[in-house]
Amino acid sequence: MKIWLDSSSAQREIRGSGDCDSDCNDCADYSFSSAPIITDEVDGLVQMDRALNWSPLLYIQQCGEGRWLICNPIEGGQIAVLDAPAMALFELFQQPMTVGQVCHLRTDQSASRMKSVVTFLYQCGFLRLGDEALQMQKNTLPEQLTAWIHITNDCNLRCDYCYLDKTREDLPEDVGRRAIDAVFRSALKHHIRSVKLKYAGGEASLHMKALTTLHDYATRMAQEHDIKLEAVLLTNGVVLSQRTINNLKERHIAVSISLDGLGLYNDSQRSFINGHGSSYYVLRTINRLLTNGVKPHISITVSQRNLDGLPELLNYVLEHELTFSLNYYRENECSAHIDDLRFADAQIIAAMRSVFKVIEDNLPRRSLLSCLLDKARLHAPHTHTCGVGKNYLVIDQRGGVAKCQADIRHTVATIDLADPLQAIRDDRTGVQGLPVDQKEGCQTCTWRYWCTGGCPLLTYKVTGRYDVQSPNCSIYKALFPDVLQLEAQRLLRYEAPLAFSEEPAVEQEEACEANMAVSMVL
Repeated sequence: MKIWLDSSSAQREIRGSGDCDSDCNDCADYSFSSAPIITDEVDGLVQMDRALNWSPLLYIQQCGEGRWLICNPIEGGQIAVLDAPAMALFELFQQPMTVGQVCHLRTDQSASRMKSVVTFLYQCGFLRLGDEALQMQKNTLPEQLTAWIHITNDCNLRCDYCYLDKTREDLPEDVGRRAIDAVFRSALKHHIRSVKLKYAGGEASLHMKALTTLHDYATRMAQEHDIKLEAVLLTNGVVLSQRTINNLKERHIAVSISLDGLGLYNDSQRSFINGHGSSYYVLRTINRLLTNGVKPHISITVSQRNLDGLPELLNYVLEHELTFSLNYYRENECSAHIDDLRFADAQIIAAMRSVFKVIEDNLPRRSLLSCLLDKARLHAPHTHTCGVGKNYLVIDQRGGVAKCQADIRHTVATIDLADPLQAIRDDRTGVQGLPVDQKEGCQTCTWRYWCTGGCPLLTYKVTGRYDVQSPNCSIYKALFPDVLQLEAQRLLRYEAPLAFSEEPAVEQEEACEANMAVSMVL
């Protein structure tokens, strides 16, 4: 019997290195799951005479000849692949069954091996004891406060889908310092020991001296208060000089670059003010970063215009071993008049499957569970799509505080409040980041703790409500099995199957006799 699953710490590292460096995928309450560890406490629960059966929330799909993927998206989020013998054993538990009864039916396997396998499947959340209540795993990570710092409202590009009305207005130095003070003030009040700063705009790299000065101040604040500090520059990447790259490396500021395709596929929606395309300059910057040992995260906005170019772009991203995120275009006040950015569900489903084929042919070792579907993260169950209204501040160039950068005009607080984060949490106007269980159409969905109802701002723009499922719901449901298929192929290709040890021969014989006695009683 063989079982494959992710035995590395890759899933636990996703938060710091992957999709959360894109524009708005900061997660408020992830429950990261890693490889199950069989403890004495867990082993003691799985007794020979206690009935177990499938969790009612399982999802199962065949992923090759004699291979099945199983997962529990609602509770644990664990994903595993079983071979035919392991699946045959697992299928016995469709109805309540004790380990003793299974040993009586499966004399081809030792009692110790079957108990080990059953205990492991129980630990993964695939089996449950008959009297156990259903529950989603609780958050096991310390909370992080993320703040978007709007360095400037100016930009050297005019991307067609941008939600900002560009001006030449910049973040004054004194306002920037007060913004940093406000972030740490709220972190301390809420006992948050980790802060992440997103330097953005506009195009924040246009003002690198102001940015680095501000970051140095934030670093001193973090050291003074013993708070962990992370930072990322969100940039269009058209102009990052060697000096800028050196400054970013010296300060450990990560880089997230927007790139929507190669050549015309990017240029069709990301051009300079004069209308010239930006692709050449972005690729030049990426090469320069890689030469300097900096791997940028690639943030990809998907619209109807660049669907056909996505396979080529993903091939480039995978070839350079870059992390990435796929973000579906969301219509806004500035782009509502542009019809050819919108896509139909069938169009994007077909395009994503073309992308997935490229990924399958160039499958990386790392998990891609949290970057293949816009705003959906499959590595662990969670209740909120993003940190809006919970652990996220957007600070504009005037010191106003908003909940979401895509709704940056709607400020609900200022940096001079004693606790801007509490004001954000208390506000009931504007975008509302409701938990998925409060969204109509989501409460009984298998995927609800992976998709969490999608972007709340998009849902409101389309439906006028925050408490309903995403307009992209049918896209998610169509593509979740494809994403899981990719993960199954990755596990089979790169992970060694788990081995379950045997007991010594004498102990096996005694265990089998005991199992037979239990079975006779039952």
